[in-house]
Formats: sequence, structure tokens, C-alpha cells
Amino acid sequence: MSAYHEVILKPISEVSEYKKNMIPANIPQTYALKPVLQNIAIEEDIRKGIVAFRDFLCMFFRRLSKEGHMYANPPTKPSGMADYPFLNNMTNMLVDMGYHGYLVDQGKSLLITELPLCTAQTDGNGKKKPPKISISSQRECFRFLALCGFDFEGVDFDEKTFFVSEAQPLEVFYPSAPILLTGLKALSFAEMELRTDRKYWNDHNLLRCDYRLLKADDTDIQDVLIDFLYPLHRKVQEFALQLHQHYMSMGMECTLSILDDVSFSYAYIGKSNKILSSRDKYQKRVWAFSYSLRYGYSLFVRAKKTDKYGDMIKSFPLFLQEKINGGYGCYRKMGRERCQGDCQGIRIPLDDKLLSFSADIETWLDMEASRILRK
Repeated sequence: MSAYHEVILKPISEVSEYKKNMIPANIPQTYALKPVLQNIAIEEDIRKGIVAFRDFLCMFFRRLSKEGHMYANPPTKPSGMADYPFLNNMTNMLVDMGYHGYLVDQGKSLLITELPLCTAQTDGNGKKKPPKISISSQRECFRFLALCGFDFEGVDFDEKTFFVSEAQPLEVFYPSAPILLTGLKALSFAEMELRTDRKYWNDHNLLRCDYRLLKADDTDIQDVLIDFLYPLHRKVQEFALQLHQHYMSMGMECTLSILDDVSFSYAYIGKSNKILSSRDKYQKRVWAFSYSLRYGYSLFVRAKKTDKYGDMIKSFPLFLQEKINGGYGCYRKMGRERCQGDCQGIRIPLDDKLLSFSADIETWLDMEASRILRK
């Protein structure tokens, strides 16, 4: 195996904390929803249900952090630092439950007559294919959901084989906050019908409680950034927002991307009539805020013209000078044993220590931004 493909899986406790930080801390009490959602429930119930689901996710990850080692078994060859099949199975099972379930008894329960991902299928040639989520994995998910407050009636999960059908429906309850089921239904519908970006097996969007997908109005990127910064010290939040507002006023554009990590990247797009994709904009970035399992909260700068302001760099604190002079690039060219994300740019931890040289950071970013704006 090459050094590039070497992966060290993080403990499930760290993965849980990382994912919990991606859940929005502050969801507004009122916002208009897309009209298509009116067939699910009234807007007020959907909004309350989303808040209840958010609260459930926070508790879900706290419990997973403590007891996840009994459920989230690592794969033999992990493809990423957070590659726990349990999380993939849980995400997809919850979406399956919400999307295919029907709210009954005034939203107090969710009646499910099919779970396609949990059911064996027959292809066009008559060949039977096993369920996407194995029976044993289904048991793990249902048992963990039960630990987190869910009740299930209609199916015995201790049987060697079980399935959900019209003749044998599954009824789902969440006694402590039944309105959560409305939130799950709405969020699952949004996942299947309203998302236009990536949708695949290990996409954990539902576990981020992305309520903005349901909003009728476009979301201001600054509102998303405020959620992103919420776990940080207040002074760090203020500095990051100051940078965002400063460079947006200079004509830069902020693009949000969520892959294995979260990135707010800043680039000058110019006045070209060509429509750029999010990936194109990301490639043009000058700097970015990032949150990753490897590095936590960071500021990445793709410095290109440091030789043009070498005297200014000498006035910076030694720590920052060494960072800038060290440069960045492909891990092979950097002489690293394995990929450390060096190609993203020069990394500065986004923490309290940064505040002691925040003015130097802004001066540095101004120099890098100005070279782009002068073109």
C-alpha cells in the first residue's frame, strides 16, 4: 500500500465529537419552508420537529462517544479517518424510515411498510440480492436507536430474519418528544427529493440536521459560518467573522463545501460570464476556514507571492514566519511519509493563540488578496 493511501482510523469517540460539532447550535424559531413540504405537516410542526431531531442528534453523538465501541466496529481497510460502517448504516436507515414512513395518530408515530435498504431485492434477471444493510447491522442500528429513546413495535429484531411489509408493518415511536418523527420525515424527504449535490452511501448529511435544505429562501453564507464557528471561543468567532466580512466587501466570494471536512473558501471570481461550479471556485481560493477530523478548526492560506513582500514577513512573529517560509504543496514534494493535506495551503490553527497575532494574519491575507484583485 502506498503512503498516500495509508489511513489511520480515529477512535469513535473523536469521530462522534467531530460530527456533533457539525450540528447547528441555533435554529431559528420561524422561517418559511418550501411549499412541497406542506403535504407532510404544518410548518410549525415541521420546525419544531427539526429542533427535536437536532436535540436527538446531540444526545445520539454523546452516547455514541461513550458506548460506540460496542456498536461501531472499524472496517479491515478503512478508506478514511471516520470510516465506520455503523454510521453509514445508521444514516441510511434513518432516511429509509423517514422517507418511506407515514405519520399516523396525529404525528405520534411513524408507520413503515417498506424499508428498501433493509430488504433483499430481486434484479431483472431474477437473481436475489441481499439487503444493502445486513440483518446484523440492522439489529445494531435498531438497538442503538432504542438506547437513544426510540420504541419499535411490529417486528422482533431478535429473529434470525425479519422484514417490514404491508402485512408486517413497523411502527416507530419517540415517546419523550413525538414531534421528532415529523422532523425526521421532513428531513428525510429533503434528503431524497430536495438535495441537488452529492447523495451516496456514506454521505452523513442527515446527521448534520441540515434544516436549511427545507427553507424557501436562500441562506446567507454568513449564517452558516456563524454556526460553523459556534464551538470556538467568542473572540475567535469575532475575528473570523471580521475576516469574512472584510474580504467579502473587497469583492471575494465565499464557497461552502462539505466533503470529508467542512470548508469555507474565499476566492475572487471576477466578472467572467462563465458559470463556475463550486469545485471551480474552490480551486481559485486564496484562503479558507476549515474543520476536519485530522486538524480540527484551521485557517488555510494558499500563499503565492511571498517573495514580493519578504520584508513584511520578517516583521511577523517567528512562529508565523516559519509557517510562511515552510510553504505548502504536494506531500511527496514536501518529503512527508504520507499525505497530510499540505496541498490545501499553509495551515494556522483557528484557536485562542491566533488572537495574539491576528493583525499580522490580516496583513498577510491582504497582501495575498491584493495580488488577485490587481489582476
